[in-house]
Amino acid sequence: MRLLSYSATALSVLLSLASLSSAERVFQSSSLEVCQDNSTISATLFNVAFTPGNRSVSLTFDGQSTYEGNVTFNVTASAYGYTFLRTNLDPCTYAGLETLCPLQHIDIGFYETFENISTDAIGNIPGIAYTIPDLDAVVEINMYARGDTQIESHRLGCVRLRLSNGKTVNQTAVKWATAAIAIIGLLASAIVSGLGHTNTAAHVSLYATALFSYFQNIAIIGLCAVPLPPIVISWTQDFVWSVGIIRVSFLQKFATWYQRGTGGKPTSILVTLGSKSVQIAKRGLDNYGGKAIAGVGHAIYRRTQTVVTNAGGAYVVTGLQRAAFLAPMEPTNLYVTCVTFYFIFCFFTLLVIFLFKVICDVAIRARWMESQNNRFQDFHDNWRIMLKGTIFRLILIGYAPMMILSLWEFTQVDSPAEVFMAVIFFVGMNGALYLAAFHVMTIARRSGHKHQTPAYLLYTNATTLKKWGFLFIQFRASAYWYIAPTLLYILLKSFFVGLSQKSGLTQAIALLIIEAAALIGVSVIRPYMDKTSNSMHIAICVVQFLNAVFLLIFTDVFDGPGLLIGVCGVIFFFLNVIFVFVLLIIVLVASTLSVIRKDPETRYQPMGDNRGSFIKSQTTLTAELDMLAATARDAGDGEGGYSKEQMHARNASASPVSRIDTDHGSHYRDPSLSPVSFGGHEEQPGWRPPTATHRSITPRPSMGSERLSVRSGVRRPQ
Repeated sequence: MRLLSYSATALSVLLSLASLSSAERVFQSSSLEVCQDNSTISATLFNVAFTPGNRSVSLTFDGQSTYEGNVTFNVTASAYGYTFLRTNLDPCTYAGLETLCPLQHIDIGFYETFENISTDAIGNIPGIAYTIPDLDAVVEINMYARGDTQIESHRLGCVRLRLSNGKTVNQTAVKWATAAIAIIGLLASAIVSGLGHTNTAAHVSLYATALFSYFQNIAIIGLCAVPLPPIVISWTQDFVWSVGIIRVSFLQKFATWYQRGTGGKPTSILVTLGSKSVQIAKRGLDNYGGKAIAGVGHAIYRRTQTVVTNAGGAYVVTGLQRAAFLAPMEPTNLYVTCVTFYFIFCFFTLLVIFLFKVICDVAIRARWMESQNNRFQDFHDNWRIMLKGTIFRLILIGYAPMMILSLWEFTQVDSPAEVFMAVIFFVGMNGALYLAAFHVMTIARRSGHKHQTPAYLLYTNATTLKKWGFLFIQFRASAYWYIAPTLLYILLKSFFVGLSQKSGLTQAIALLIIEAAALIGVSVIRPYMDKTSNSMHIAICVVQFLNAVFLLIFTDVFDGPGLLIGVCGVIFFFLNVIFVFVLLIIVLVASTLSVIRKDPETRYQPMGDNRGSFIKSQTTLTAELDMLAATARDAGDGEGGYSKEQMHARNASASPVSRIDTDHGSHYRDPSLSPVSFGGHEEQPGWRPPTATHRSITPRPSMGSERLSVRSGVRRPQ
């Protein structure tokens, strides 16, 4: 019940939008974008804040002009791509702009506060503009020579500023709530697995992993070098924690020190915000912005350190650098930060496993629990194998972000040591996962050849299940091979996101094709363990495909109206908010019920591949061996610790055991059960129905080389 309470609290925090409101109404902008490659006016620093409550505007501007003479300004204002204001301003006739009449070839600087703004202008502002989060409002100013025809070919300069009302969906509470719920799902699956509810644990783990993977895919949208609407940038920023982009002050100092100590040169964006503006690549940069950021034939943009700057010296961040700046952290600290947090996550996970093992040891020695009946006895006996399996699971969880960041580091070369680290991660993680996948597929093919089902060797061998189960347990047995397309899907996305940061259009087209292929594959093959799991993953693939379609629209490759991009940004936000809410509810309900129910297995149907019988056979073999040993000792009169009544009860409850006839090489088994291997030696095909009076057993090698044959209670050597 406590878990349910914590989950409900976290969800309520996520859904609370009250924090989006503030008492002070304000419109502000912190950067002035140059929207013409031969503009005669540029800005290094620009900050403006308009507070309707006290009717004041504060303006800070540092820039320069290369034109001399009288000019006029054409001002256009739009919201979500819809233009609602067009007006012309003449500095020679407009009060407050006399210093620009005439415009001179000098540095321009404003550090002014204007009071008593007209109440008529304030009254024309719609009320929704004060409350809607991540307001997508743009003011564009085009400069022309006075008296000249206002056509684009005669334009002397163009600048653009974006207004914000201070409300945003990029909330710390959302980050904490989503992270907490994902962790709750993973912990619940671990607890339920320890309690012996393997079917429930597999489902809860599948839901939690799918949720975490979806969070990473939302973050990847924000990591693409595509100009995005403000609300999309803020929403994707809520999930960058899933790829390790988390700011901690001391860690930023460590990352800067490490880069300098290994021959790199850190950027200095955050420390120069008082003298330089930072332009965040949002939608509306048009072809100019896309080409400039790509560095194709435009001298107005140059690269200093690893960050693009414009002619006035203002920084321009996009893609991974945009996510780092909004974190906020220096772009050159991004790789070390993400790697460090991944190490911390892995370390604490492994530490919890080790501490739990110690607790089990103490509990058994202190006789807090009966060791033979302890539900965690399996963990106590096989914790090393489970530890190896956990390490592989951690590699899979961090596979996508580490691949993206490692490939990106190859293009940035922040320092030689970081490039070497990226090589180690790229080679090591790919080698570990693909070798593990190859090992699983080899076992499954051998099982299918010998036993007519891949599930036999995958689920009857406890070591295989605990060590490699993370790769195939979420799939039905016949679709074990789907782990290979899954890993390839992640790797292909990583290549395009990490290596194509100079071309957002390339990333958008590639992600659209990859997500379409993933959707078709899941819909046609339906590889997951049951109908519910397949439906959930198909829904996730549908949403991710739609996100890729929106990403392509945001590139403005179709040259559509601005309103199209603005509306698509709002639809993107609400679609993903609703879907995240549904996934969170599924994970919370599944996690909570799996812990509070006495028998959570009743919620799930047995798997069609009969994996439950294979898994249970691992625990029933010992009892069957004990029974047969007692029979061999003629324990019917009570010798060996079993009375006749006990033997009769065990015979009635135990399933028939396989027999190897040494004379004919024939095998027997119960048709309702799959063959069982004894002592690690696999049974061969060719089974026949068992008889009631004819049983034999081949003991484990540790019992000696003597083979025992149980025939009507007579013991003889072979």
